Amino acid sequence: MSGTPHRARIEDLLREYAPQVLGRLVRRYGAFDTCEDAVQEALIDAARQWPEEGVPDNPRGWLVTVASRRLVDEVRSEAARRRREDSLALATPASELLAHAADEDPGTDRDDSLALLFLCCHRDLSPPSRIALTLRAVGGLTTAQIAAAFLVPEATMAQRISRAKQTVRAAGGSLALPEGEERTARVAEVRHVLYLVFNEGYTASGGDELTAPELSTEAIRLARLLHRLLPEDTETAGLLALMLLTDARRPARTGAHGELVPLAEQDRGRWDAGLVAEGVGLISRTLPRGRVGPYQLQAAIAAVHDEAESAGATDWAQILALYELLERTGPNPMVTLNRAVAVAMVHGPGAGLAVLDEVARDKRLARHHRLLATRAHLLELLGEGEEAAAAYREAARRTTSAPERRHLTERARRLG
Repeated sequence: MSGTPHRARIEDLLREYAPQVLGRLVRRYGAFDTCEDAVQEALIDAARQWPEEGVPDNPRGWLVTVASRRLVDEVRSEAARRRREDSLALATPASELLAHAADEDPGTDRDDSLALLFLCCHRDLSPPSRIALTLRAVGGLTTAQIAAAFLVPEATMAQRISRAKQTVRAAGGSLALPEGEERTARVAEVRHVLYLVFNEGYTASGGDELTAPELSTEAIRLARLLHRLLPEDTETAGLLALMLLTDARRPARTGAHGELVPLAEQDRGRWDAGLVAEGVGLISRTLPRGRVGPYQLQAAIAAVHDEAESAGATDWAQILALYELLERTGPNPMVTLNRAVAVAMVHGPGAGLAVLDEVARDKRLARHHRLLATRAHLLELLGEGEEAAAAYREAARRTTSAPERRHLTERARRLG
């Protein structure tokens, strides 16, 4: 055993090893749902023991051994045998399971993290279920941590994860990596899940806090993992760059009392220069390599913002050109909403409001608080204070985020 480590280091280790341990068990024994439960138990044991006893010399081996023993306990349960009597994967004798103790089997260094990401983003799962299962199985987060991050009761999240595992099992999910077009589609689904996790962490959709940093941090960690596993995938590189460039602004996004600080008013000296440099470098290397996709374009837009010394020095013409290209490659009303701001900054707020009228005709965004907040901002730039205040108040009424509500209400108050 090594010396007693800091708890944060232990958490990092457990999250790093969680998918490796689960992949090893699933590949050996099958039954993803039961193996995942066993790994979670092993992670909990490690979180309790390692801070006091120190990290084992072979932490991954320790986790595999403990998880295997937990699996044996489940197999030996009469009730479990009745539930799984037709499962060939768990027909392995308990003695054979224990014979495969990880410390006695050091030769298996295969990393099944990519296969696990594919499995957790199974097409038969809903997006919320994909997110929950990914964070638990690949991210190593507990059900309680995931529930807290998404502001739902732990029992609700537990049911969601349980149903997701049952769905994967019923669909016959395995660690076999898909090929060709199927693989391309699954990678896109994994990227989308990580993008949703990051966005929820960067701007929480509800609750008293503007952000949920643990979600954004985990999304970045998993995006780094995906980029390491697929280094030639330019959209994965673009997604990671986008996350880095966006998260770099987090320290300046809130004031002393937790209030929201808009991009134009942020103290750019508080931005994380290391993340900015890493993100700019990554997207600069990626863009010339091949076909440009939506994540790369969003990262390029973020880079233009982050490289500007001040809000006034922002190259809005370049941002508008990038949004126009993004709208052609990945059209959706939120992209058009953002393009409206760029149009306003280049051609004036009246032109931006005309674009917003187009967005308002899209039912997906017609009653969204961000459409109203953007309209209020452009009306304010146009000098229409009374209309702007009314739009700010209506946007505040519709948002479920307390910090955003306070910010919008304060903007309306300032306009009278």
